[in-house]
Amino acid sequence: MSTFDSLWESTLDVGKDPACGGYNRFAWTTEDLVLREWFAGCAADRGMDVEEDRNGNVWAWWRPRLWSGDPKGAFVTGSHLDSVPGGGAFDGPLGIVSAFAAIDILKARGVEPKVAVAVVAFADEEGARFGVACVGSKLSTGALPPEKALNLRDGDGVTLAEAIKKAGRDPNHVGRDEDLADKVGVYVELHVEQGRALDLLGRPIGLASAIWPHGRWRFDFCGEANHAGTTRLADRRDPMLAFATAVHAARARAAAHDAVATFGKVLVTPNGANAIPSQVRAWLDARAADEATLLSLVESITAHADRDCGESGLSVSVHAESVTPVVDFSAEVRAKVQQSLAYLGDVPVLSTAAGHDAGVLSGTVPTAMLFVRNPSGVSHSPLEHAELSDCRVGAEALAAVMADWTSW
Repeated sequence: MSTFDSLWESTLDVGKDPACGGYNRFAWTTEDLVLREWFAGCAADRGMDVEEDRNGNVWAWWRPRLWSGDPKGAFVTGSHLDSVPGGGAFDGPLGIVSAFAAIDILKARGVEPKVAVAVVAFADEEGARFGVACVGSKLSTGALPPEKALNLRDGDGVTLAEAIKKAGRDPNHVGRDEDLADKVGVYVELHVEQGRALDLLGRPIGLASAIWPHGRWRFDFCGEANHAGTTRLADRRDPMLAFATAVHAARARAAAHDAVATFGKVLVTPNGANAIPSQVRAWLDARAADEATLLSLVESITAHADRDCGESGLSVSVHAESVTPVVDFSAEVRAKVQQSLAYLGDVPVLSTAAGHDAGVLSGTVPTAMLFVRNPSGVSHSPLEHAELSDCRVGAEALAAVMADWTSW
């Protein structure tokens, strides 16, 4: 069994939901803490030093023989360990496993890096528990203010500050990492492709050119609770109807803008089978090829909801919870990565509509992304898949990039 295979198998039991076959690995839960211990064990097995930074991101360091003091200009790779509800096995952990496997590949070849190498697992990339994606990397870059982050609440009303404290960390320490730009020379994230472009091209590996601008908006539709059986239709102020028309409008307007829009999370109050709701709180995920189109799309969906609620005696308020601008990955870094992967032939260059920690870091440090083919084209689902043979190619590719970057 290859190093990649054994590492990969060691992750597969943590947080698996037997009902759906997917994974529930949410930030600062037991599953998250178990995977952090797994990460530390992988590092210890390789003689790597482990540290958890002020924002809960975990780093494992491969030190050059003559390295002393704080790291400067390190080659950093990794991804995240958390998941969406019922998510696939590959989204996030593939990048972590591939990073450790790449180090094993280089060590087996006797390669000794001239600069520090780090594997990093960023905290709460998916935002499944507290509603904001890429919390760990956004805190580190200063994109997310500490006070806003710590006051985020999960579905049970637990704040991020409370969750961090329960996990044995001090929430008062979170905040911008002032040394990040000096510490990281480049960040290269390997990730399963969240689409079928590589499969259609018949290629196992791809490179990212850009990430679409995207965001999450919370819509609060408010009406009046009442009896589901005794209230005349004409007397009802049912926010569920406004929500339903907003879902349809989002789909139609996304198609008109050549974009995507999804209402994927809903909370209903009082949530009784025999009660007309008083409120429907729903989250819109919207993404487009450029920021002007994204803004126009969300404004159009909001205007429709406003108009519909006004005509129905309801109200709606819209709150932007997180908005990420377009990310254009460095052409210079991409060219160097392509040079390292020349042995694979022409590596396809793709844009993606999925957000990643690499996108967050791109404004602070040079970044690049590698994608591994996903023949199912499915992600954020138990059906997400990558062939182990392609994953091994990905680990070899990451090792090639790591070797070239650290031999300066």
